[in-house]
Order: sequence, then C-alpha cells, then structure tokens
Amino acid sequence: MGRNTSTWAATTALMVATLGVAVVPAEATTTTATTQTTACPTGWGSTAETRSGATTKSVTNIRAGRHACFDRMVVDVPGAGTSGLGYSVRYVSRLYQDGSGRPISVGGGAVIEVRVAAPAYDPATGKPTYPATAGQRLTGVDLTGYRTFRDARFVGSFEGDTQIGLGVRARLPFRVWVATDRVVVDVAHNWTGAR
Repeated sequence: MGRNTSTWAATTALMVATLGVAVVPAEATTTTATTQTTACPTGWGSTAETRSGATTKSVTNIRAGRHACFDRMVVDVPGAGTSGLGYSVRYVSRLYQDGSGRPISVGGGAVIEVRVAAPAYDPATGKPTYPATAGQRLTGVDLTGYRTFRDARFVGSFEGDTQIGLGVRARLPFRVWVATDRVVVDVAHNWTGAR
C-alpha cells in the first residue's frame, strides 16, 4: 500500500504541474507574442522612383530621423505645397555632380541619389538658401546610431534641382512620398519587414 500511495502522489504531482502550465491565460501569451513579432511595412522596393513637378521655392533644410522600421530623410521646401514638388530617387553605382560631372564620394555599402526639383538657392539672387558645400556632409545631419543611413552628402544645386548623396548600409528597400512643403525618403532597416 505504501508503494501505490507514493506512485499515486508522484502521478498527481506531475498532473498538477502539467495542468498548471497548460492553464496559462491565452491573452498573456498572445500579448507577448504580438509585442515581439510586430512587423514593419512591406512592399517597398529598390527600383527608381520619380515624380514630375518643379517649383521656384527653395530648399531651406535637409534633416534625418530614426524610426523603428526605417531611417528617414526630409528635404524641406517651404511654400512649395505638394503639387509642385518633383523628385527622382534611385540607387547609383557612382554619384556625379550635375553640371561639372565631378564624382562625389559617399560612404556606405550602397548609394542613393536623391534629386528634388527645387533649387537650394534663391532664383532671383543666386544666394544659397541651404548652407552646404558640394561634396561635404549635410549641414546639421548627424547619423550616429542610425541602423541604415551611413553618410549624407550635399552634391549640389544646378538648374533648379538639388542633388543629395545618401549612403546606406546595403541596397535596401525604400519609399518616397511628398507631404506639404517637403519630400520624404524612408529606407527600411531590412528586406524582411521584421523589426
């Protein structure tokens, strides 16, 4: 009888332990799984994106920001609205300055050429509206700690277009969109859509 009692006690303890694990509330498991597997937007590609348009309003600022799923560059063109802002954004093997043909070196595993159809100078006076030097890093843009961006260079502004070189970690998917008075370039951290 002692032997059956100890077998029964061991079996009961095993069942309680098993049931205790099985009775974990489903919402606790779901919440944890959702938090850890939140996906980033997908469907972006790496082919060139363009939009027609031009403005005589000038580029006054270029800035960058970090997000959970992507790094962002914003080109500010106050007064341009949305309809007149054109752009061309594409990966290039080498970056050349418009007008001179001078090669511009940009760090990173891949280079994106960003062209915004707006001058970085006042068309009436020719005076710069964005303080930058061709071939130099963008004024006020510090990319320390960014997951995707590695380098950002002012290439120049020629015949109403402003040209920027954006160095990224590798050839990654991107999207380009226009908001009021700005062109926005988002480059994803990876191809899988995972955080």
